[in-house]
Amino acid sequence: MLRSRLSGALTAVAAAAGLLVALPPPAQADGPGSGTPWVVTLGDSYISGEAGRWAGSSNDDSARADALGPSAYHDAGDHEAIERCHRSRSAEAYIGGGVSGLNLACSGAQTATTSGDHFKPGLDFHDDGAGHLGQAAMLQRFAGGHNVGMVVVSIGGNDFGFADTVQSCVVDFLTSPTWAKNFCHDDVSVTARFAPANVAAVRARIAGALQNVATAMRDAGYADAQWTLLVQSYPSPIPRGDGFRYSQSGYSRQFTGGCGFWNADADWANDTALPTINGAVLGAVIDSGLTNTRTLDLASAFDGRRLCESSVGLYEERGIEDWTSPGAVDQTEWVNQIRTISTCCADSPYYIQESIHPNYWGQLATRSCVRQAWNDGDPRGGTCTIAGTGLQNGEPVMSLH
Repeated sequence: MLRSRLSGALTAVAAAAGLLVALPPPAQADGPGSGTPWVVTLGDSYISGEAGRWAGSSNDDSARADALGPSAYHDAGDHEAIERCHRSRSAEAYIGGGVSGLNLACSGAQTATTSGDHFKPGLDFHDDGAGHLGQAAMLQRFAGGHNVGMVVVSIGGNDFGFADTVQSCVVDFLTSPTWAKNFCHDDVSVTARFAPANVAAVRARIAGALQNVATAMRDAGYADAQWTLLVQSYPSPIPRGDGFRYSQSGYSRQFTGGCGFWNADADWANDTALPTINGAVLGAVIDSGLTNTRTLDLASAFDGRRLCESSVGLYEERGIEDWTSPGAVDQTEWVNQIRTISTCCADSPYYIQESIHPNYWGQLATRSCVRQAWNDGDPRGGTCTIAGTGLQNGEPVMSLH
């Protein structure tokens, strides 16, 4: 009561004396346009951090490539917030430099929420009342109380049946001889996924997912001009057929390298499948009608460091001790080996779902490009490529241009 009377008296005296009193503004909670800036990532395994535990590969000793250890995917203390979302600590959300990061992506996610052996939140507003939310719903809840300046999205690959297509290619490689090759790119199940009608349908779903992200931000109190939607394409994970370091004769391409593709299927993957998927993603950005978008082109981001590429190798092939050795980032792969039941998982630290995903090196590389895209709060798009050797602040040297 005494403080209130004194305050009132002082105010009255100041007013009577004609003085201008500068009082501090009231504290304002974090929210749209206020507080520490955040980057939030949404989507699938290519942004969640799948395979982010492993820096390169070794068939002799997994410890040589184990950068993050068994807790790599623990995003909720000593466990995962959503089992098998595999949100690794090396994921691209965490750009640093005074910018906070939140990773809401989930390995295996499609544009819409799915459930099966594991819950997979899509870019929608799913809410089953039992705590299972879609990623757009998660974003809306978070953004209302935090200053989200950029949302980065990777989505669409699983709508094209990415994992099933890889499985088809490896099975066809392992079950047909060199004199009678059975290719996956002409399998009925694969051609159906890349038929024009399905491509158009997936493109429409991606556009709808991006619109859901915008709706979440608007409902959280943001004007479109207050944040940027950065949509990334997918990188090439394997070289064309003539770029493999293992012959397609015999089985070393899969059993040693973990990259069991016939040359013709590897060519198709690079020349047809990847451009088709990325074309649908980039086309969906246009179709969404959103004006606050940028795109991050990752198609060639790993060229020279891809799985089984002739310019890199396993630790034992390159004579490198482990992932901490000088030069390891330049001589080992940035994409994880394709694992099968025979190489995974009873007494193994590997997950099959880690197969053919950007590993620790690959994720730090894309993180560098996301940081450059953030551009000190004035987001921009561009093409992400390798720009040098060695590590810069612990990350591969990358350029966004």
